[in-house]
Amino acid sequence: MPPVAAAKQPDIEYHPNVEKWKARIARRLAEDPSLPNNALPDGFPKKLESPLVWEGKDWKGEDQWVYNLSEEQLKEIDDAVKHFRGLDKPLGHLSPSTFPLPTLGPILSDLSRELYSGRGFFVLRTIPVDSYTREENVIIYAGVSSHIGSLRGVQDVEAGVLAHIKDLTDTHPTKVIGAPAYTTDKQVYHTDVGDIIALFALETAADGGASRISSSWRVYNELAETRPDLIRTLSEPWPFDRFDDTYDPRPLLYFHDGKAIIQYARRSFTGFLGLPRSKGIPPITEAQAEALDTIHFLAEKYQLGLNFQKGDIQYINNLSIFHGRDGFTDTPDKRRHLLRLWLRDEEKAWKIPEGLQPLWKRLFYTANIDEHRFPLDPEIRAGSKGAKY
Repeated sequence: MPPVAAAKQPDIEYHPNVEKWKARIARRLAEDPSLPNNALPDGFPKKLESPLVWEGKDWKGEDQWVYNLSEEQLKEIDDAVKHFRGLDKPLGHLSPSTFPLPTLGPILSDLSRELYSGRGFFVLRTIPVDSYTREENVIIYAGVSSHIGSLRGVQDVEAGVLAHIKDLTDTHPTKVIGAPAYTTDKQVYHTDVGDIIALFALETAADGGASRISSSWRVYNELAETRPDLIRTLSEPWPFDRFDDTYDPRPLLYFHDGKAIIQYARRSFTGFLGLPRSKGIPPITEAQAEALDTIHFLAEKYQLGLNFQKGDIQYINNLSIFHGRDGFTDTPDKRRHLLRLWLRDEEKAWKIPEGLQPLWKRLFYTANIDEHRFPLDPEIRAGSKGAKY
């Protein structure tokens, strides 16, 4: 018998190519015309019904998702900064009790419910960032956000819970950058990890950089109706690259406790810049390549662009909403700079499927709050570094 050819990675890159996607669809349907008639995996619904199912065109204006802070509420935040400073505690101790917001706190708690059981996103506008030092802005961000989700997820191996999203290509060679967060590049649709993503705009770009979100539940409904075979593909184990020549086999998509949960970053299957895909792990399949592109282009179809202004804090449900951003241009006096937190509210939180529980444990329940780091300056977190310095 002739030797069996080794499995090969499909022709797919970090940036989706619409022509390649359409050609792959045509090729796979020609090979098996029955794919759209396949059954959904056991337990997966034909349609999700929820306020979390929406399209960008459903929203008429940003007053539907922006909460504008009043002068009285900004004064309350300023008083909370002074209160926390007076406690002389490490930043890991920021919480609703150490950062008290007597009137704003209950409003933030209600907005948190909107994340878990409403539309899944909102924007808080606007923190006067130029009135505060970098550390004070971090205190405000973490303190206010503790009223949304009191648990902060660690984002690196050194218990850093605060990440900087900023172009670092002028200070770091591209060979050490393994994630688009540290470039001016377009970020394709993806999720982070954890329940809630919070992003705080210390500064916006001179041009571009629009923040975009899309309902993964709307994407699910279209796939369930037109390509249930891709729901099955997404619900089966994938080789998530750990970028050390090992991988974690787990699905992208779960249906657990009545909720669809999707967790993935495209670069885990394609690599990015200085962090190419590991050669010693299984390639993804043609079906998986089609599924990756399909969820991206459907997310693009139903996306909503958010007018992210300096001083805004954006909160989104990371379990049900994809996010991405446009490419952008900085100038010396206007450089896009966001801060990121991963949050969880124990009381409102969804139940997490077994396949994700080890990750959630590592994020939210391993490091002690006294170990939490809040770096004040940008750094490339370990999981996004390419070649060693």
